[in-house]
Amino acid sequence: MAVKFEKISDNTYMLDVTGYVCPVPQMYAKKVLEKLNKGDHVRVMVNNPSSRESITQFCTNEDHPIINTTLEKGVYTVEIVK
Repeated sequence: MAVKFEKISDNTYMLDVTGYVCPVPQMYAKKVLEKLNKGDHVRVMVNNPSSRESITQFCTNEDHPIINTTLEKGVYTVEIVK
């Protein structure tokens, strides 16, 4: 189990924190968003419903819009705009 962060395309990144429970996914999402430029997108992947909820709440509190959330094969993907 390892955290994976990679650039997918210009201005789009993927953070895979599946297998971890909060606060770990939320802490990594916060660190990634601090390093990105305004307008960049990050897709955060988690497999724990409470982690998805805490990331959603963090984004709401920090004014980072969530443009899409999907669930596929037990993995939530939350797409966030910085």
